[in-house]
Amino acid sequence: MVPGFLYRQGNTPYNRPIMWRKRFIALALLMAGFGGGYLIIDAERGNESLLSGFPFKYGLDIEGGTQLVYQADTSKILANDVRKTMDALRDVIERRVNLFGVSEALIQTEEVNSLSDTPTQRLIVELPGVTNIQQAVELIGKTPLLEFKTERPEGDEKAAITAAYAAAQEVFSSETMTDQEKQSYLLANPLLQEDPSYINTELNGSRLAKASVVFDQTTNEPKVLLTFTDEGKQMFSDITKQNINKTVAIYLDGAPISTPVVREAILDGNAEISGSFNINTANELVGRLNSGALPVPIALLSTATVGATLGERALDAGVQAGIVGIFIVAAFLLLWYRVPGIVAVLALGIYLSIMLVIFKFIPVTLTAAGIAGFILSIGMAVDANILIFERMKEELRKGKDIADAMHDGFERAWLSIRDSNIASIISAIILFWFGTSLVKGFALTLGIGVLVSMFSAISVSRTFLLALGSRGSGRLVRFLFSSGTQIK
Repeated sequence: MVPGFLYRQGNTPYNRPIMWRKRFIALALLMAGFGGGYLIIDAERGNESLLSGFPFKYGLDIEGGTQLVYQADTSKILANDVRKTMDALRDVIERRVNLFGVSEALIQTEEVNSLSDTPTQRLIVELPGVTNIQQAVELIGKTPLLEFKTERPEGDEKAAITAAYAAAQEVFSSETMTDQEKQSYLLANPLLQEDPSYINTELNGSRLAKASVVFDQTTNEPKVLLTFTDEGKQMFSDITKQNINKTVAIYLDGAPISTPVVREAILDGNAEISGSFNINTANELVGRLNSGALPVPIALLSTATVGATLGERALDAGVQAGIVGIFIVAAFLLLWYRVPGIVAVLALGIYLSIMLVIFKFIPVTLTAAGIAGFILSIGMAVDANILIFERMKEELRKGKDIADAMHDGFERAWLSIRDSNIASIISAIILFWFGTSLVKGFALTLGIGVLVSMFSAISVSRTFLLALGSRGSGRLVRFLFSSGTQIK
């Protein structure tokens, strides 16, 4: 037995109240479907309507913008922690993009298998509508490495590091030395990785609770106030206690930005960075510090831009392909299936209306691949109707009247429709789970389309056919409800 919406109680006699109830439901479905379509068209024309506040969300390849592809260096991360680290990287980049003011940005991670045993980890950032690529690259890829360093005491260690720096300057002055040779020299001399004047502490940006802009009460110049976490507060307190009348340098991205002398221990966990700030540079530093440091280094692999004109052409081509395809399919249904074909076209119109409303309300990001998945799902919606109509034709061949042929046709077609659509949904889920961003857009629209097509092909089409109230088995009735050249 099929689900409840296919259930019937044998060959009951014609019942006028029940028939009018079915016709009322069919009329309500028709008005809701085409009413939704009208609201969508009205909203797209720029008129005020119920859906005008829910615009379609287009992907980078449609709207135009910038795509940045980064490679993450996870060589120092344990294999079990790679996925967690990449998720943290995505979250940090997403916060930075939000500070940049990009709407509907898409940030995702991707694992690329290579010939080596370790897959390559990539980060894909799509910024619709962004034209200043260089500014986006600087904001996303730059790591705000905040460090606190204390004075290095006089002694043998400081003397050795200073001597190593002097020797390195003498070596690097050679004009014949290549950049690769200089890099090899630096790696071979670990003392050159140390700062001669300062010692690294464990206090860094990871223990920063927040940064904010404050103004000097005397000069009214902007400063950056750092507020540490509980752990950072205790560490900063210990550092200032141990270095009274000494310098505690604050480094950002490897360069000193403030070298204040500690006059007294700071116990409240707040530190001020003062310097040649204006309001813009202070806000930029605060934004970078609040966005957090990157958990792993990233390197920019490629940039790609899509112009708005090119994206508009892709959208127009996809829409035209969909319209042409729908008209061809509708013509085939009308010519081959006659009255059931009219029902299928009406159900198809309601299907399109439901899908477009879903795209507005979820909202689904419409890419060129996503539009292709939507168009493919239209064919699958029609396919379900064809299965039903062919089953009806088989029942008519057995000599049944129209009413019985309708009921039995739907009941016998249901199992085939259910199994094929479940297979399609499983495929869409697998594609969405394992695919790249391009494949995910296709899989999502396809999966939603298959689910909606089951409703339109089974419930809507069935309601419309039963609302016709067709009875009898005359030659004309059989011709109108059969298909092709079949008359009886």
